[in-house]
Amino acid sequence: MLNILTLFLSYLIGSFSFALVIGKLFYKTDIRGYGSGNLGATNVYRVLGKKAGLIVAIADLLKGTFACLLPQILNSAVNPIICGLLAILGHVFPIFAGFKGGKAVATATGVLLFLTPFGTLTGFVVFLLTLILSKYVSLSSMLAGIAIFIYSLIFEDKVIIALSLFISVLVIILHRQNIKRLITGTENKLW
Repeated sequence: MLNILTLFLSYLIGSFSFALVIGKLFYKTDIRGYGSGNLGATNVYRVLGKKAGLIVAIADLLKGTFACLLPQILNSAVNPIICGLLAILGHVFPIFAGFKGGKAVATATGVLLFLTPFGTLTGFVVFLLTLILSKYVSLSSMLAGIAIFIYSLIFEDKVIIALSLFISVLVIILHRQNIKRLITGTENKLW
């Protein structure tokens, strides 16, 4: 029973949309009706400003890490990787927002930060460098995911390799519209 509760809570944690709550609570704005309509930090940044975007990014990251800590907190036998995956899926398909959420970048980063801190640091450096050079968050996010996967291939075990591959592919799939806009030159830059 405790294991089932742990799994359920992991998904619910992921489903909690900070973009939606912060937008409605502090800005009287349903973020889904503005910008890309996405429940992620980048859309919040573009619509509500830097402060709101940063808060959402940090909160979404922390919910990924917190989900991985749940088995330890609840003294459950569930593998933290499964809890992290459920939090990611909760963020992408949130029960509280009609199963239409964000693109999982920040939440996945929180999960990976718990499981492979140095791999996540590698991905963060790639993200920052790409963002500075290109100003595209979407491109930066996808390349960061690929960088973490490559790091995992070299330094991590098979389970982390499989997880980082899954996350990389998921992030690329969720950015398929961005990829089309990158190819056509119509993707929005961050600044």
